[in-house]
Amino acid sequence: MALDFSPIWISLKIATFATFFAFFSGTISAYWMFKYNGKWKSIIDGFLTIPLVLPPTVIGFLLLLLLGKYGPIGRLLWLFNVNIIFTWYAAVIAAIVVAFPLMYKTSLGAFQQIDFNLISSAKTLGASEIELFWRIILPLARPGLISGLLLSYARALGEFGATLMLAGSIPGKTQTIPIAIFFATESGDIEEARLLVIIMVLLSLSITISINFWNDNYSIKRLGKKFSKIKTFKVSKTLKSEKNSLPVVEASENFHPSTLCDSNQLVVNIKKKLTNFELNVSFSINRGQTPLGLLGASGAGKSLILRCIAGLDTPDHGYISLNGKVLFDSQKGINVPIRERKVGFLFQNYALFHHLTIFQNIAFGLPKNLPSSIVHQKVEKQLVTVQLQGFEHRYPNTLSGGQKQRVALARALANEPDILLLDEPFSALDTYLRDQLEKLLKLSLNNYAGIALFVSHNLEEAYRICPNLLILNEGIILTKGLKQKVFDNPRYLKAAQITGCKNFSRALPLSKNKIAALDWGCTLKINESTFPDLTHVGIRAHQISFIDFGVNLLEYNQLENFFKCWLASITETQHRITLYIKLNSPPTSFFDYHLQVEVFKDKWDELKKLPIPWPVQLEPSRLMLLQNSSDSISLEYTTSDFSKVTSKHNSN
Repeated sequence: MALDFSPIWISLKIATFATFFAFFSGTISAYWMFKYNGKWKSIIDGFLTIPLVLPPTVIGFLLLLLLGKYGPIGRLLWLFNVNIIFTWYAAVIAAIVVAFPLMYKTSLGAFQQIDFNLISSAKTLGASEIELFWRIILPLARPGLISGLLLSYARALGEFGATLMLAGSIPGKTQTIPIAIFFATESGDIEEARLLVIIMVLLSLSITISINFWNDNYSIKRLGKKFSKIKTFKVSKTLKSEKNSLPVVEASENFHPSTLCDSNQLVVNIKKKLTNFELNVSFSINRGQTPLGLLGASGAGKSLILRCIAGLDTPDHGYISLNGKVLFDSQKGINVPIRERKVGFLFQNYALFHHLTIFQNIAFGLPKNLPSSIVHQKVEKQLVTVQLQGFEHRYPNTLSGGQKQRVALARALANEPDILLLDEPFSALDTYLRDQLEKLLKLSLNNYAGIALFVSHNLEEAYRICPNLLILNEGIILTKGLKQKVFDNPRYLKAAQITGCKNFSRALPLSKNKIAALDWGCTLKINESTFPDLTHVGIRAHQISFIDFGVNLLEYNQLENFFKCWLASITETQHRITLYIKLNSPPTSFFDYHLQVEVFKDKWDELKKLPIPWPVQLEPSRLMLLQNSSDSISLEYTTSDFSKVTSKHNSN
């Protein structure tokens, strides 16, 4: 008997229509769920995916209850003399219901795998929601969407249980391949069943191969064209002098826009509750005083400040203005959209769009109404600035880490933003590339007319780039101002630690200009007067002096804060030696020391030839008087602590 081809044609037609509707409804639902963060998210997701786990017969029964003659939808359709059950439309509906969750879940996974920094980057470059979806999210999610489309087609093609219950098995009308195989087997027509099974296997196998071929081919395309060897470049050694370093403008904790409305100024006064602490910062900076370095440990709130300025995060309370324009005001309900803030954001992981060329990446944030000649001119200018001429047709995946960061810098500056936000831009680079990029960044900032904020936890990096620093700890500003002033007088213990100080001791005031260093077992003369909140004294490791050994003992005793010291242990780097020394008495172990001293190797070569104890001085001008920050616990001094210090000092 000749094979009836109608089940094949019916199956292909039903699967095509069902996949068409499942693709669009599944993709739209997935994108909506991707953006939705409400409390009902889990429940909604459960309803959307439940057909994926229910038996097909259960799905068919539920559809019968809804679409049947006495169901809510069926009754409504009956008023218009429309019947769905046991028709070709019923087979399409059953296929849509079983294919939809597969398309939805695959699309949602594709959206969730997109690096969120890419989305943030597109928003800061002025992309609207529609442009963001079509130019960034959809292309990046395309492999997942295509896979979902093909898998949904395969699922609709193989649907059996729900289709049989809702559409029945009407030859030439609703009988699909799976249903035809079932009834052919029941009737004993094994030959027809075998042929239909072979056809079904071939169709399913072709779909699976298509998915693999698409993914492999797309991965190859993303690598872009092959290019010749990357040209080497030189960064000019001639750097413009730093801008005049001026103090950071102080702002009271309760200021408002009416008090500060400079058209060349950034004003930030925000609060945002976090899991472990509350971000509560208030500062302002003029255009001529930047870049302002935000320095602090990881998780201190540095990056969050940048994100609030850019609009990527919203403060709970406060006010942000830039060049006289209010970006955020919780009292007045103002929250300017990200794309309207004219922000250049340089992300830590570059956040380049891998599906776009270097030219397209740099041009992404330029106004869409610019003539193509102007666009080419602006992009070429940025490529010259970052030493990447001839790279415009390459793709990001063909570049090194340093080249990617240079492209990201060019993209951030191409649209001439009012403010440039640099979020640890060198942290992903090795030492050599970091040095090259640092020089390039300083050149770019010298030619940049806007305000710049530079986030880092590397104090040397921040010191080299930024004339002014702001020290942050757990969402609170500890100190801010000229970088040298911040390093010389950090004021708070935590600020001193963040700025690299390694030597601290609990301090007890003895008189106006004398303190007891309880942990070092000595008393110290100080240049500045003590104050009620004094809790610690500190000194930087490179500021401890070994006194000239040619001076006689009588002259030693006339020096201020002179002590004998013993060496406990040493550690070595390429150029320096760190000495761990104990004052006034020999150490009992490697860990029995008071201070760390950093010296160059030539100084160490001199010291190790001399007899111990060595004479050392803690110069009063180098001592830092410190206090705990407001959230730190208070210190308690005991009589024994004080007696130990005074006895050691008297014996010395």
